[in-house]
Amino acid sequence: MFTRLTSMMMMAPLALWAVVSALALPPVPMAHAGPGEAQGEARREMRAGNVRSLREIETHVLPMMAGAQYLGPEYDPLAMAYRLKFVKDGRVVFVDVDARSGEILRQRR
Repeated sequence: MFTRLTSMMMMAPLALWAVVSALALPPVPMAHAGPGEAQGEARREMRAGNVRSLREIETHVLPMMAGAQYLGPEYDPLAMAYRLKFVKDGRVVFVDVDARSGEILRQRR
């Protein structure tokens, strides 16, 4: 007769193996930083003098996008670039800017 205690005793080695296996695996790295992490990275890079401030980038780009609604920025720490998002004539427009130099890399609809 199969009792509950016998069943639990048979499952114990399996449960122990699962815990030991999970602890032995290396942690899985994140595929990309979340928005808050990218913002923190942009701040650190700016304080270190490696990138321009977002305000400086916006001061340069926003006047060139007259007639467009500014949706906001995104920072890519790997590319060290800002992506400014706009809506103009019902279409989304992305302006990618090198965060180090302030140079516009591309503008896409």
